[in-house]
Amino acid sequence: MKKCLAVLLVGIMILGCAACASSEEEVDYSFSDGDQYDTIGGELNVMSWGEYIDPELITIFEEETGVHINYVEIPSNEEMMIKLRTADQAFDICIPSDYCIEQMIREDMLLPLDYSKIPNAKNIDPKMLEISDKFDPGNKYSIPYMWGTVGILYNTKMVDEPVDSWGVLWDEKYAGQIWMYDIGRDTIGITLKYLGYDMNTRNADEVAAARDKLIEQAPIRKGFGTDNMRSSLVNGTAALAVVYSGDAMDAISQNEDLAYVVPKEGSNIWFDNTVILKSAKNVEAAHAFINFLNDGNLAARNTEYIYYSTPNAAAMERLDAEYTEDETYNPPQDVWDRCEVYHDLGDFVSVFNDAWIKVKSAN
Repeated sequence: MKKCLAVLLVGIMILGCAACASSEEEVDYSFSDGDQYDTIGGELNVMSWGEYIDPELITIFEEETGVHINYVEIPSNEEMMIKLRTADQAFDICIPSDYCIEQMIREDMLLPLDYSKIPNAKNIDPKMLEISDKFDPGNKYSIPYMWGTVGILYNTKMVDEPVDSWGVLWDEKYAGQIWMYDIGRDTIGITLKYLGYDMNTRNADEVAAARDKLIEQAPIRKGFGTDNMRSSLVNGTAALAVVYSGDAMDAISQNEDLAYVVPKEGSNIWFDNTVILKSAKNVEAAHAFINFLNDGNLAARNTEYIYYSTPNAAAMERLDAEYTEDETYNPPQDVWDRCEVYHDLGDFVSVFNDAWIKVKSAN
């Protein structure tokens, strides 16, 4: 995310890197909650999303504790679950989403957190813990790491109408310029909301209606994507994309013609929480790392790096208005009110999966 891009002439590259180094030196990575870290040693195996932590934080934690972090990236919650079940490597920590945490609790995969070893948990906004409680009662197994919304990123120069409904994604005048997210839960979910249904429905007819609506969209769809959609909007090769709010923040920072909206029909407000797995081999380091990530100042630096919204109230106090007053990063209450958290669908997930296979085959 916040990187210097080496382009054009070698001289520009040198100057750019010098500027980048200067900028990095100005970032304050001090502990606002005090240096609470002893030498622990060993390794910590962490599974999470790509570009989802400031690498400088990993370096600092390793230097403070003597723990070597192995950071494994995954593209989806579903891939995370597959890897946890099949990998030879035992993982200590992962950062799954809300509904996946419910599933992991149901399958007895998680270790209860010892909050006496996470004193910086005091920094988490009670509002965030209240929402997290909906999928992890009592916040027994997880602590919020980042959160955000699912919405539409669009180019204001290419879209000549107010964007306030998911319906724009079915407008034929944008044929070949519409990206949809390549994760079934999100794409079927927003279509359910557009049709007036619950994103967590267990009604097969409603899922079928969303499936058919997405198949109807196939002739005008540019395709399904993930990170590539962001660059496509930044470069002006597409007009609309369904994205996560953090990706929208990043894209807008690169192209001022872009804007983001959570449509009036509502959407998903998601939480990615940090959990410790029962397979953990270095439980002490796992607790220390979670505590480290929740230091108020370090959490602020982390959210500035990755652009996703922090649940850490102490971090919010340290952020500039560029973040706190941006409705993509910090949406108003009316957006919260029309959004819902995903829940574990249990065996009904097979209905979603079958629908998604049919949608993808129609593309």
